[in-house]
Parts: sequence; structure tokens; C-alpha cells
Amino acid sequence: MADQKDEVVKNNTDNIPDENPWKTLSTQPVYNNAWIKVEEHQVINPGGTPGIYGKVSFKNQAVGIIPIDDAGNTWLVGQYRYTLNEWSWEIPMGGSPNKEDKIKTAQRELEEETGLIAGNIIELLHLHPSNSVTNEQGYVYLATDLSAGMQQLEDTEKDIQVKKLAFDDALKMAQNGEITDALSVAGIFYIALNRQKYIK
Repeated sequence: MADQKDEVVKNNTDNIPDENPWKTLSTQPVYNNAWIKVEEHQVINPGGTPGIYGKVSFKNQAVGIIPIDDAGNTWLVGQYRYTLNEWSWEIPMGGSPNKEDKIKTAQRELEEETGLIAGNIIELLHLHPSNSVTNEQGYVYLATDLSAGMQQLEDTEKDIQVKKLAFDDALKMAQNGEITDALSVAGIFYIALNRQKYIK
């Protein structure tokens, strides 16, 4: 039985198609604003059956930043998420216009939300947070060499609270479900798996 399972896995890996098996017949715009575009596609799915597919295209890329100081502390931001109708603890983050340098976005969003200035920022992860319905791309950065700047919250962020805590405490929050944001969880776990490289 084990040999049969191994063979199934091998065959599935060998049969990855070179071309997209989905066929688009037509595209109908449904909604458009400054942040997203919604379309309905008439498609033929990989099984050969006609159907519809709703697609949400994002006009910004999600940029999340994990600041870590020399003592191994990090910062989270909490805010009420309108779409979820609940409070959410997350890493600092914001939207990066597609033509903007994402490092500049990371530096700006970190200072705007936490009042921290990073002397060094490196990219950790590139993610697709919800690829079944959107083309959104997310990036997670590590920010170090921190100094004090000035917090400058936008009107939509006036409820933000900032929490400084040990990185291990943030990791526990991600492990026990207190942090559910995808970029935040992925970034925190990535650093935890590479602790010796990123935490002094």
C-alpha cells in the first residue's frame, strides 16, 4: 500500500501541466475603485465544463514589516478590521502601488503606524494570500537598526494601537490564534524557523 501511495504522489508531480488548463471565454467588468477591480469570467474549467469565475484584482501589493530590535523585541499593531467586524493584531503593513519601490513602502508604513525608523530592511517572503479568488501579492520584510521617528496615522487608522513585546510572545500569539492575518503569521513563523539568523 505504501508503494502505491508513493507512486500516486510521483505521478501527480510528473503531470504538472505546462500551460494553464483553464480557458477564458469572456470577461465582464463588475466593479472598480481606487483599490480593487472585480470581474466575472466565463470559463472552461480543467475538467472541460463551462462555468463562471469571479476574480478580484488588487491595485496595490500588500507589504508587511516585522521590526526587531537588538533585545529581540518586536512591535504589533492592532485595529478593528471592517471586513471581519473584529479586532486584529498584526504586523505593521500597508499597500504599495505597483510602480512604487516596496522597500520605500515598508519604511513609510513602519514609521506611519509605529513611529519607528528602520536603518535596514530586507525582504523575507513573497506570498499570494488568497489565490483562489484574488491576484493579490504580499511581501514580508524584516526591519532592524531601529530608531524613533513620528507616528502619522491616516483617518482610517485612528483606532490603531501599538504593542511592543518580545518576539517569542508574538510567536505565541500566532500559535494560539490571537494573530490570524496571513502575512503576519507567515512572517512570524518564518523568522522563528530562522531564529539564529534574524534574532540576536
